[in-house]
Amino acid sequence: MSDTQEIQRTLERLGAVRASVAQVIVGQQSVVDDLLVALIAGGHCLLQGVPGLGKTLLLRTLATALDLPFGRIQFTPDLMPADIIGSELLVESESGGRKFEFQKGPVFTSLLLADEINRTPPRTQSALLEAMAESSVTWAGEVHALPDPFFVMATQNPLEQAGTYPLPEAQLDRFLLIVNIDYPTLDEEIEVLERTTGTHKARARAVMNREDIALARTLVREVPISTDLIRYAAMLVRATRPEDALATAATTEWIRWGAGPRAGQALVVAAKARAMLDGRLAVTLADLHAVAPSVLRHRLILNFHAQSEHHTSDQVVQELIGALPGPADPLEAATEQSA
Repeated sequence: MSDTQEIQRTLERLGAVRASVAQVIVGQQSVVDDLLVALIAGGHCLLQGVPGLGKTLLLRTLATALDLPFGRIQFTPDLMPADIIGSELLVESESGGRKFEFQKGPVFTSLLLADEINRTPPRTQSALLEAMAESSVTWAGEVHALPDPFFVMATQNPLEQAGTYPLPEAQLDRFLLIVNIDYPTLDEEIEVLERTTGTHKARARAVMNREDIALARTLVREVPISTDLIRYAAMLVRATRPEDALATAATTEWIRWGAGPRAGQALVVAAKARAMLDGRLAVTLADLHAVAPSVLRHRLILNFHAQSEHHTSDQVVQELIGALPGPADPLEAATEQSA
């Protein structure tokens, strides 16, 4: 178990990252929090939103605040796996001969923006997703480790589907969270215009580093969660399966395939990361409810009836949360009493 000073210092630095990013990014606090949750939980994130909402700037700013290298790959229909992971080139050796040498591709960075990932064919998508799952690249039988940490924020436009290659459900399941980014409010949009059309340029400052993130990832696993909340997380995931005894009316009516055990793992570790991001060292029921939509929205396959009535996965998740009673939360009860 980490000592108290390490824990307190990490919690303070996570709060400082939020503040540093806010110097550049207007609003979108929930999106920033979800990215940090995915990062310190050791997962990856898929961001869905229309163009022009600052997704590239968001990850670039986060890289500055974390003092990590940043890379960007624009996915296109003609992109090949070697354009991502790298390839072997014939080079001159020191002895004057020639040899093949592996030249690393743009995937060898710490924070990678995979922009419009659904615009490239499945063969190229799978090259990136393999790197995400293994944190390494294999070429000609040799394994090349990726930097630690290695975090991918992929994006896709949910509106424009012409000429795209939708990610299969098995590949979507590799993302810890899928986060929706929406338009800013009127006041936020006015502030965006004021910040970006003048001479002043806001800059984030580095407040964490590679070692701090490694420590944060270790601490996440140490955040305690009660047996009752673990049981609730398992029950919530099982309630998404139409054939399960815990299935609700919404499940049987709207879901064709429910979430697998990986969803439960993601739910618990994301809730731990969220608790830590809020400066708490214990998971509450509210943490599980807060991360449930981002964890489950891409792990539920709706049936034709749900699609024809324009129901979304988020609506189904909220129905499940409302139908499944949660355990009593001692921490929340103590907070209410003290208030």
